[in-house]
Amino acid sequence: MFKFFTQKKWFLWAYLGSAVILTSLWLSVQIDVQINEWFGGFYDMIQKALGTPNAVTMEEYIGGLWSFAKLAAMWIVLGLATSFLTSHFLFRWRSSMVEFYHSVYDKARTIEGASQRVQEDTIRFSRIMEGLGTSLIESVMVLVEYFPLLMGLSVGIPIMWFGDWEYGLVTGALIWAVGGTILMIGLAWILRLVGIEYDLQKREAAYRKVLVIAEDDGTVRPKTLNELFEGVRLIHYKSYLFYLYFNIGRLAYLQINVLVAYIVLAPAIVAGVMTLGVMQQIIRAFGRVEGSLQYLFNSWPTIIELASVYKRLKEFESQIESMTELETE
Repeated sequence: MFKFFTQKKWFLWAYLGSAVILTSLWLSVQIDVQINEWFGGFYDMIQKALGTPNAVTMEEYIGGLWSFAKLAAMWIVLGLATSFLTSHFLFRWRSSMVEFYHSVYDKARTIEGASQRVQEDTIRFSRIMEGLGTSLIESVMVLVEYFPLLMGLSVGIPIMWFGDWEYGLVTGALIWAVGGTILMIGLAWILRLVGIEYDLQKREAAYRKVLVIAEDDGTVRPKTLNELFEGVRLIHYKSYLFYLYFNIGRLAYLQINVLVAYIVLAPAIVAGVMTLGVMQQIIRAFGRVEGSLQYLFNSWPTIIELASVYKRLKEFESQIESMTELETE
């Protein structure tokens, strides 16, 4: 799976491509920080305009909107370029995997579900990595940029349960995000979701293989197909039930999550010790830090799918290696 980073043929894409993607993600985060600063000034202007009629001119108001439009345009262009490059990067990664599988397919074709591993799982691997990998890197960069920003904004602001402690906001975000992540990991482990996803794909592969054989082999009977599909049906029903349990906890957490920033800022809001602009900056920065810390939580269903794909591909490659070793003995 990782020959992309070890074969000379792919070095340019693997390393230069990685560097360009990382740089573009970092620039996106920098623009996002500037947008957060814009929120502070713009909402302060709105508060001023609403509090004192004609205190803000139309030119100032339109100028504020135009400032946001320029930042948003840069963010969009950069985001599109990053997405385009990332798609190409990951297709090259997939190509390196597929080329290896093609080179050993004379042996690999006898392995259960070989065609599905080579075609379906490689494309699923690349597509999942496209979203999951970039979001992980971006989450780390957001934490690096927003942690000190949030600490600076919280100076002199009373925080629920933490009072005037300067680390109150980041500590609150950390406790809430890590707590939610532990909750999801615990639920997934108890419900054995990775194993269920793996079993589901394995039974689907067996069913698909017999269907393909049946296209050319008239001896395959409906009973055989029905027996295989019964296994598919049962594992799907099991996954629906277990994901229902998982989503009860996940959705409850996400709904409460909407109010967390307002809860921790309650003393400051009630006391009126900050402007509307500062509140917007804090809430947005808090949300960005919280969202980054919740990376595992928000991505958990996708991580489970990736773990299942990785497990199947790893097993496939191990079987290929075993067959190769037997041939050389």
